Amino acid sequence: MKQFLRAAVVSVGAALLAGNSLATELTIVSWGGAYTASQQKAYHDPYVANNPGIRIINDDSGAEGLAKIRAQVEADNVTWDLVDMVASDAIIACDEGLVEEIDPDTWLAPAPDGTPASQDFFAGTLNPGGTNCFIPSIVYSTTFGYRTDAFQDKQPATIADVFDLETFPGKRALQKRPINNLEWALIADGVAGDKVYEVLSTPEGVARAFAKLDTIKDHVIWWAEGAQPPQLLADGEVVMASAYNGRLFSAIAEKNQPIAMMWDWQAFDLDGWVVPKGVKDLGAVKAYLKFATDTQRLADQAKYISYGPARHSSGPLVGNHAELGIDMKPHMPTNKNNVTSVLNFDYVWWADHRAELDERFNAWLAK
Repeated sequence: MKQFLRAAVVSVGAALLAGNSLATELTIVSWGGAYTASQQKAYHDPYVANNPGIRIINDDSGAEGLAKIRAQVEADNVTWDLVDMVASDAIIACDEGLVEEIDPDTWLAPAPDGTPASQDFFAGTLNPGGTNCFIPSIVYSTTFGYRTDAFQDKQPATIADVFDLETFPGKRALQKRPINNLEWALIADGVAGDKVYEVLSTPEGVARAFAKLDTIKDHVIWWAEGAQPPQLLADGEVVMASAYNGRLFSAIAEKNQPIAMMWDWQAFDLDGWVVPKGVKDLGAVKAYLKFATDTQRLADQAKYISYGPARHSSGPLVGNHAELGIDMKPHMPTNKNNVTSVLNFDYVWWADHRAELDERFNAWLAK
C-alpha cells in the first residue's frame, strides 16, 4: 500500500509538471503603470480565466518597442509575442517588415450586430500608412496637467500658457522627444492648428519651433516614462507637465492629487497591437487578439482608465469606473466638451520625418 501511495504521488506530481510544461506563454509588451493595469483587468485576466492553458507575462518595455523588435527580428530570435505600440512606430515597423500583416476580418471579431471589424474600427485606424499591420485599441491624448495650488490669480488654460513663464512661473515637464513639442511650440507661436504640419515641413518652420522651445528650455524637466509626469506634479517638482490623459485621470480621480487637466490642443493618437515577424505561436497570438480587441473588451478597459475605445460599437458600452463608480464618458479625450481644440497627430508625417527630427532634437538638448 505504501509503495502504491508513493507511486501515486509521483504520478500526480509528474502530471502536474507536464501540465505546466504544456502551458502556452504569451509575452505581451506594454507601457506599465495604470495602462498595463487596465489591460490586465480588461483583457488578460478574463482571457486566462477562460483559457487555463495560457500564461501571460507582462513586459513594460513599450517605450523601447520598435528598437527591440528590430533587434529581435534581425537576430532571428523573437521572444516577444505581442507589442503595444503607437501608430507612427507601427508604420515604421510595418515598412521595415518587422511585424506581421493582418487580415482584420479573419483575425478580429465582428461587432455584436455582425458588422465586420474592418468597418467597426474607426476609419483609417487599421491601416495607418496604407498597410494592415496595426490593430488599434484606444484613442488617447497627450495633454497638460498643472498643480491647482501653484497659481493664485489665474489658472493656465491654453497651450500658450505653457510658454508664458512670466504669468505662470515654475518648472515644466515635457516628454523627451520632438513629437508634440514641436507642434505645440508652433501653435503657441501663433501658427493655426491645421497648418502645423505644413509649417513643420519647411526648414524655417522647424527652426521656428525650436526657437519657441528655447524660451522655456532652461525650465524643463524631460520625462521618458508615462508614470513620471504625474509623479513630478504630485511631488511639486513641476507646476505643469505634458502627460497621457489616462495617467492624469488616475492622479486626479484615483489619487486625489491637487492637479487639473488642460485640454487645449490635446494631441490625439492611436495605440494598439503589432505582432513581431517570426513569433513562435502565431495561432495563440491570433486567438488572444480576437478576444482582447472585441467590442466588449475595449469598452471594459474604459472602466479602469480614461482612454477611448477604437471601435464604434464599444463607445455606447462605456459606463462607470469599476471602483470609483463615476461616469467615465466625460473623462474621455473624445468627449465633446474636451475637443474644442485638438491636435490631430499626423502619424504618417512623423513616420517620414522621425529619424531626422530625433537627431536634431537630441542635438538641441545637448547644447
